[in-house]
Order: sequence, then C-alpha cells, then structure tokens
Amino acid sequence: MKVKETLNLGKTKFPMRGNLPVREVERQREWEENKVYEMRQKLNEGKPSFVLHDGPPYANGNIHMGHAMNKISKDFIVRSKSMMGFRAPYVPGWDTHGLPIEQQLKKAGVDRKAMSVAEFREMCRQYALEQVEKQKADFKRLGVAGEWDNPYLTLKPEYEAQQIRVFGKMAEKGLIYKGKKPVFWSWSSESALAEAEVEYHDVTSPSAFYGEKVIDGKGVLDDDTYMVVWTTTPWTIPASEGITIDANFDYAVVQHDDDSRKFVMANVLVDKNAELFGWNDVKVLKVVKGSELEYVEAQHPFYPERKLVTMLGDFVTTDAGTGLVHTAPGFGEDDFNVGMQYGLDIYVPVDDKGYLTEDTGADFAGVFYEDANEISLKKLTEAGLLIKQMDIEHSYPFDWRTKKPIIFRATPQWFASVDKIRDQILSAIDEVQFFRMGSKTFA
Repeated sequence: MKVKETLNLGKTKFPMRGNLPVREVERQREWEENKVYEMRQKLNEGKPSFVLHDGPPYANGNIHMGHAMNKISKDFIVRSKSMMGFRAPYVPGWDTHGLPIEQQLKKAGVDRKAMSVAEFREMCRQYALEQVEKQKADFKRLGVAGEWDNPYLTLKPEYEAQQIRVFGKMAEKGLIYKGKKPVFWSWSSESALAEAEVEYHDVTSPSAFYGEKVIDGKGVLDDDTYMVVWTTTPWTIPASEGITIDANFDYAVVQHDDDSRKFVMANVLVDKNAELFGWNDVKVLKVVKGSELEYVEAQHPFYPERKLVTMLGDFVTTDAGTGLVHTAPGFGEDDFNVGMQYGLDIYVPVDDKGYLTEDTGADFAGVFYEDANEISLKKLTEAGLLIKQMDIEHSYPFDWRTKKPIIFRATPQWFASVDKIRDQILSAIDEVQFFRMGSKTFA
C-alpha cells in the first residue's frame, strides 16, 4: 500500500500551482471587461461619500517599489470603504510638469538649448504622455481599481484653466504678490531645488579675512579703522551690502606693530586671529558692545560709491571667523532676512547659469561664479585689504540630479500670502475630524 492511500485528502478543482503571472492577468482582464469598478460605484450611488485625494506621481519613468506601496495601500483603503457601503471613487492622476521630466529628456541626449522653448515643451509633453500610459498599465497590473480611462493630468487645458481660475480669485482677494526669496539654485539645471533635492559633499573652498574701511563710525569708531570680516564665498563680495554683528558680543579695536591701521573683531577672537594672521605685539585700544556699532558705515572694497551698513543679527557666532560677517542679502537666507530687516536692496548679480552680470563691472562681468573667487582675492590683495586667505574643507550642497554644486540665490517669485485668510484657515481646521492610525495621523 502506498503512503498517499492512507491519507484522507480533500478533493478540489483548484490547480496545484497558483501560476499567478498568468492567472492574475486573466483575473484583472475579467474585472475590466465586466466593469467591476463601475458596477461598485453604481451600487453605492447616493450613499455617503469617502473620497481619497490621490497625490500624483511624476510621469518621468518606470514605477518602483515606492509607487507600489503607495498605490496598493490606497487601493486597500478605497476597496474597504466601498465594501462598507460608501461611495468611494478613485481618480488617479499624474504630475506632468517640471524638472524631473526635463531631466529625463536631458539624460536621453536632448539639448534643450539647441531648440526653442516651445519645441522643448512639446517634447516634454509627448514624453510625459508616454510615461502616463506606461505607468497606468503597470498600476492596473498591480490590481488597482479606479477610473483609469479618465485620470487627471496637470497638462490638460481644463486642469490648467481651473488652476488659473483659482489663482484669479486669490489675486482678486489680494493674496498674490511678487517678491524675492533665497532658494537652492542649481545653475547646472537652471532651476530652484527643494531641500529634498539637495545632497551634501565635502569640498575645499577659498576663505578670506579682509578689512572694510570705516567711513562713518557714528562717534564710536575712528575713520582709520577697518572692520575685519570673514567669508567662505569671495565670489559674493561684489554683492556685499553690509556687515552683520551680534548686539551682545564685545568687539575690540586693536592695533599691531606691523600696521598703523586699527582693526575691529570680536574680543574673544583677538588672540586666536592674531596668531592666525601673524600679527605681533597686538594692543587692544578699546572694547565696545556690538549694539554700539549698529549703523556704522564702511566702504565697499571694490565699489567706492557703495556704503556698507553694520547690522545686528542673531546668526553671528565666534566658532570661526571674526564675529563680523560679510553680508550679501541676495546670496543666503540669513543675509536675506537681516537685509530685509534693515531695508537693503536684494542685489543678485548672478544669472540663471551662474555667471556674474554686467553691473558687477568689467573685472567680473560674464565670469562664472567659481572663477570669480580668484578675481575677488586678487582685487582685495591689490587694495591692501586682504589680511589672510586660506582654503577650508566643509560640507556643501549639490544638485542630486546633475551632481554639480549649487548656490544660494534670491530669485523673483510669486507668493501667496495667507495673512488675510488666516482666520478662515484656522476655522476650517477646527471642522476637520482627524483619525490616528499607528504613529501617523490622517484627516
């Protein structure tokens, strides 16, 4: 007798193997042909609604595990709500604009600078539509049910028209205004980057300690005094509009045997910097509070007609440097904020491609920003203002797509102010019912 004859096994018509690569395709085809999703929507028509607003993926390549987790999880939720008796439609969509799509075409060898903007946009449009169809087929293959024949696409004229209508209503209410804001600017892709699109690498950069001559000491400093500032971006000196100090720091006016001029720096950094600069027999002539130096004016090292104002800021440290920070409001968030506070112009003399503009003068105009470091250092040396130059290694942001360094740059942008509708927004939040699931909260 065989062992299998001693077992009381049940009989089934199910095949021994699942053969899912074949069976799943057949099952999903049956769902589509029999319009199972549409029948469920009709069955629950008129019942309480549950709408899952689906954030769209970019139409810029094959789907990956993140897409699968996203779509399958949402499908669980929508199907379960449908089975509970809710009218729970699922409308998929795609984001068909922006840098991710442009970058894919660039990788494919498309030179956007060799064609008109209209031609490049049309290529992006065609590419995006192709990717939509590919991703749609893959999402359906995952078993996700939804209105696949009528997805929302951000490039559809009716979608864009609705965006313009909403924008128009916001403009009518005075919520839209134009201004500048410092952003991560990628000259290599000619685009602003979100923080998540930035990666950091260690780089070596030239740093400079240099003097800026006081021209109005406000009764606190003599006119033969020099404010000693420090910068790790000498190329931004043409955009310098001020000097930032800390109101609570003690600042020393010093003199040394090798130079008759007087210099200002944070009192706690005098000994350290004197050794770094190679100064001998340094004398502290007097010590003043940073608050006393507010609005002291200094001469720009390159442009005689430009005055630099001394400002108070909370971002100045004594970990390195001199306690006086070279400030260019067009090239940094802290600089921008203190510049706005003191009413400075937000001067940004670098174009989208990273080249200095004509208004920087003959020495800098048309020069790539990294090459401008050497020019700035040379001009400081010729003017007798460079005190110390040394290279430093530090972490610096890079564009994660092009792997090129970026710059901090204030760019003209449109803003939506919420000040006038703040109370409405807060009232609306009070009407939202939140559900906590595990460690996350859902509205």
